[in-house]
Amino acid sequence: MIIVRDVFSLKFGKARETKAVMQESKKIMSEDRLKKSRILFDLVGPAYTMVLENNYASLSEYENEIADVFSKTEWQNWYQKLIPLVKKSYREIFTLME
Repeated sequence: MIIVRDVFSLKFGKARETKAVMQESKKIMSEDRLKKSRILFDLVGPAYTMVLENNYASLSEYENEIADVFSKTEWQNWYQKLIPLVKKSYREIFTLME
């Protein structure tokens, strides 16, 4: 199993607005993807951090899904709402030892 974590440093004071935008994202995610995803917001540590965590069976499943999602106009329009709220981001990809 592959775990992909997209870590976002939000602009100061933008957590509440980001939470609302992320609620919108759930409307465009498939039921299957919703079951394999988590959206996390910091309680301690670096302030204004959000993590989008997703599980995939393999890297190829991740690559195929990302290509599909990124090509959709609905996702592209939603993403334009997220961009102004984010200061920086990075991605972590892990294998889960089973």
